[in-house]
Amino acid sequence: MLSLDPLGPKWDCPLGSKDLEDAEGPWGGGSSLPPPDYFPGSWRLDVGLDCKGSPEGPEARAWTTYYYSLLQSCLQQAGLPETQDRSQVPRTGCPGAEVTLCVLGSPSTFLSVLLEGGVQSPGNMLLCLSPAWLTKVPAPGQPGEAALLVSKAVSFHPGGLTFLDDFVPQRRATYFLAGLGPRPGLGQEAAELARDLTCPTGASAELARLLEDRLLTRQLLTQRGGVAVPATLAFTYKPPTLLRGGDASPGLRLVELSGKEGQETLVKEEVGAFLCSAVLGDALQVAIKLSSWRWRGQQALRLRPRAEVGAVVDTVLALLEKLEEEESVLVEAVCPPARLPFPGNAPTGPELAVRICAVVCRTQGDRPLLSKVVCATGRVDRPLRHQNSLPRTLEVVLAQCGLGEEAQVAVFRQRVKAAAEAALAAVLTLEAGLSAQQRGGRLASTDFVGVDFALTVAGGALIPVALELNSGLCLEACGALEGLWAAPRSRSATEEAAAAAPLVETMLRRSARCLMEGKHLLVVGGGGVSKKFVWEAARDYGLKLHLVESDPNHFASQLVQTFIHFDVTEHQRDEENAQLLAELVRARGLQLDGCFSYWDDCLVLTALLCQELGLPCNPPAAMRLAKQKSRTQLHLLHCQGPPWPAPSLHAVPCFPLESEADVERAVHQVPLPGVMKLEFGAGAVGVRLVEDAPQCHQHFSKIAHDLQGEADHPGIGLGWGNSMLLMEFIEGTEHDVDLVLFSGRLLAAFVSDNGPTRLPGFTETAACMPTGLGPEQEAQLVQAAFRCCLGCGLLDGVFNVELKLTRTGPRLIEINPRMGGFYLRDWILELYGVDLLLAAAMVACGLRPALPTHPRASGHLVGVIGLVSQHLQVLSSTASQEALQALHDQGLLRFNQFASLEEVRAPGEYEEPYCSVACAGPSLAEARLRLLGLCQGLGIDGPHYPVAHFLSHFK
Repeated sequence: MLSLDPLGPKWDCPLGSKDLEDAEGPWGGGSSLPPPDYFPGSWRLDVGLDCKGSPEGPEARAWTTYYYSLLQSCLQQAGLPETQDRSQVPRTGCPGAEVTLCVLGSPSTFLSVLLEGGVQSPGNMLLCLSPAWLTKVPAPGQPGEAALLVSKAVSFHPGGLTFLDDFVPQRRATYFLAGLGPRPGLGQEAAELARDLTCPTGASAELARLLEDRLLTRQLLTQRGGVAVPATLAFTYKPPTLLRGGDASPGLRLVELSGKEGQETLVKEEVGAFLCSAVLGDALQVAIKLSSWRWRGQQALRLRPRAEVGAVVDTVLALLEKLEEEESVLVEAVCPPARLPFPGNAPTGPELAVRICAVVCRTQGDRPLLSKVVCATGRVDRPLRHQNSLPRTLEVVLAQCGLGEEAQVAVFRQRVKAAAEAALAAVLTLEAGLSAQQRGGRLASTDFVGVDFALTVAGGALIPVALELNSGLCLEACGALEGLWAAPRSRSATEEAAAAAPLVETMLRRSARCLMEGKHLLVVGGGGVSKKFVWEAARDYGLKLHLVESDPNHFASQLVQTFIHFDVTEHQRDEENAQLLAELVRARGLQLDGCFSYWDDCLVLTALLCQELGLPCNPPAAMRLAKQKSRTQLHLLHCQGPPWPAPSLHAVPCFPLESEADVERAVHQVPLPGVMKLEFGAGAVGVRLVEDAPQCHQHFSKIAHDLQGEADHPGIGLGWGNSMLLMEFIEGTEHDVDLVLFSGRLLAAFVSDNGPTRLPGFTETAACMPTGLGPEQEAQLVQAAFRCCLGCGLLDGVFNVELKLTRTGPRLIEINPRMGGFYLRDWILELYGVDLLLAAAMVACGLRPALPTHPRASGHLVGVIGLVSQHLQVLSSTASQEALQALHDQGLLRFNQFASLEEVRAPGEYEEPYCSVACAGPSLAEARLRLLGLCQGLGIDGPHYPVAHFLSHFK
């Protein structure tokens, strides 16, 4: 059964263009008023809805009051408290330095977005009930663009708390989403506010018009998305450029008309041929409707039996008279209802008309992600419409139709997912080819769509047929379904993530870009091959980087705004060098917004330099404490609370080693077996398990001889000296926790698991993300890492904490007071859409990173480390850099290179990893299985490098 929104068995005379404009209400320049008796409730209306400096007329004020009451009604039905009026005491805030997610539209449409935004970014999700609450001001240095300022809004907070707030000074929007379309209260003024903004926008009038043209979207879905649509015959009058030319689509016939009159013969021939065509399948009826943005939401549609050719022709000719340029008349097959149940299942009742509503969001890397599916059912003789049917889950509807087999439901859900995501992918591909003017602004894009599907059968298979794309209707339906779980109930329900969760994450991600675009940052230490992504990401984000680096020929010297050649390896002179660098920065007239480093050797120098320049950073004392491994452990051992649990619970006994005499004392104080490592080392170089006192003396002497200074092994911290420590060996599984902290608050944490190392060495072998641990164990690791950072005075930044999970809880290995190395940034970005580099840059600028509160992993990654000592032959043949990169580009694996093959071709005893090779999967087991097969095929797995053993922890 065809399940369209404006569907009815009778002809309803459509509004003309002038009538349509008048019907939009005051925001579109019309004169209509909201219903006089709406939303009975007990909430207060004597609240501060007036906006100082922007008075509203009586009609506009009536609509503002209407939407305020609608919001209160929505909150009431969701079991949430009434909005509190705080407008008498304006909020001050930090203009230009805080995330501001602004929504202008109907509260009922966007309630799920607003509530989710209140959870993910408390106080930063703002609902404007009137365009008068917003102001556009020209943006300096950006001709033709404007900043959007918020004077008044309803702010959303965790627990569904809402406040009516005034902002003095006005808040600057970092993301804007306006409800656009021919609905009361939304119109030209909202569209104008969204046009040519300096902040990202999730919709524009220009993009909405494209999506609201059914003919254009159907051509788009079939040609670019491979999505099934109803068989359609279209008569189009002076079609838009996007509809002209292109490949023909199966089941979609486009007839261009030179005029609206004298088309009787052509129409009769085309309609006759179409109705007799096999592309209509088993359809017994056709629907005739007008297609363009002007007719969205209007009941300009009529159903006719397929056999009545004359009646169909007459209806088409009547509609042709109403066409304007770039508009069309569509004749489309009405999909027959799916003949469920299938053979073998007992009938459970009469046939049902089913409409499937899918919300798809744009995520990291412009990848579509299905966030929720909602269904509606009704009688086959009364077609379904949005807002006139109860939302239900796909599983419940299919079961009612007789399809209860779990495997069959999963297959069909996957078909819906593939079709819905292909629909948004086609839209994003189209938008990528449009100019800024065609999109409605440089930063305008479609961040989500709703896709309406009919449920039908083709070739013996149950398939979804895409009927149309919309913006708010499907989102509103999903929000209504989620509202079922808001009311009190006798039993708990398993709740999925909100439909708006991926959309809010995208809003935050784009807001971060908005806040950071054009920021000037000083980077201390360029790093090696493993940090090449920094310069690519900086260009993508619009960051202006200035680099301080010891190597005058560093590859990044040509990729930055300013290159300062300065020896940063003499760490005994860090205080003096910080002063010299500060003078160089001032002499060059650099106006910096922040300064940071991701390179171990330069962390203390960077803190000292920030102190000299007055830029945000952790205290140098805290960085020194975290940099020296024995000091970290010994300090935390004395942090015994309160509050409890105290950091001392996670610290490990150790002893610093400067001489052979220290080694002798250490073996009597630290339980053996133990672990010996360099105080300032990195990459597990020189780390070794020692069983007894003779091994301790032997390893100390060897390191003292082999690794005396930076020249002996560059990049592992020998510029700080080669002193060592002995610490107790802790049994347990090893884990990395990557944290984002701001003002001492934990904003995000990502836990990964490491495989068993090749003892007596501790070079990493394998890893997986997200962790396979249970929720409680994961939380214990996160809190342990957080407490250890706070205990060392690390309050702001992105930190990597290595821990072991023992039978008695997490124990600290070490704190790396910088972004996690190797593959970690790439994996977190891939799985969670969170960029640790951007977060670190924001903290360096004194900005709170725009991060989701509870990011969800999109899948699983399992990886294995490649070592030149074990894999030189395959790295030069089957697993060469070129071969691995080609497989990465094909999406078959993730390849992260840490060094060039020339740098590590003769690794010797002190080896660092060369690369990581990982596979993705919907589950940990599947990703693990794929990686094992890949490693066997490439030759990475072998008797001396048993990949299966290294992956054995990941179950």
